[in-house]
Amino acid sequence: MAAPYLSIVIPVYNEASIVASAAAELCQGLDARGWDYEVIFAENGSRDATPQILEQMCTQNPRLRWFHSERPNYGAALKAGILKAQGTYVVCDEIDLCDLTFYDAALPWLERGEADMVVGSKAAKGASDQRPLVRRVATRVHNKLLRVALDFRGTDTHGLKAFRREALMPVIAKCVVDMDVFASEFVIRAWREGLKVMEIPIQLHEKRQPSIHLFRRVPNVLRNVGKLVYVIRIRGT
Repeated sequence: MAAPYLSIVIPVYNEASIVASAAAELCQGLDARGWDYEVIFAENGSRDATPQILEQMCTQNPRLRWFHSERPNYGAALKAGILKAQGTYVVCDEIDLCDLTFYDAALPWLERGEADMVVGSKAAKGASDQRPLVRRVATRVHNKLLRVALDFRGTDTHGLKAFRREALMPVIAKCVVDMDVFASEFVIRAWREGLKVMEIPIQLHEKRQPSIHLFRRVPNVLRNVGKLVYVIRIRGT
């Protein structure tokens, strides 16, 4: 079968309350645009009815696929989903966002060859971030840490991303960390490899509270940032 125009990769963890409605809304928007697409749900460690719902959804709609990972691990699930993607272009999305306005803005840059990766930034000029204050502050602290530790020049690494699959697969192969920091490593390595990485502001309004509490993420974030600094700064890989 010919590769689709677009692959959408969405990590999901305990999303039984919104996964079916969010997927239906996303597919409706994609169908309206006339795109040939696939949606890959990277389910990881769910303990609710998410796997059963995904199985039913994918049986009913051949454009949908899903796979299961036993351990909750956002980064590992996202990476595995990207490796399974077959589209010319890939969008990394979040089940509580599914913002097609980002697709409409990002994909033309990729099609024209003016960017290899487009990052939807919550912190760029013109963005609107409606999350609670503590989470907005956490994003800025994380980005400041990346700038100091790894000389990152952008404003955001986590969340919505669109990229040319062929250009970014060698970057994926070099990524070594998981959990939340995988998304940061992916963007930072693309930039360090000299690929054309650009940011566009997004209007962020989440459909539900995060499935993992912010402060439970901190130890893993610090550990993985430390590992990334060692691998990139010291080992030079």
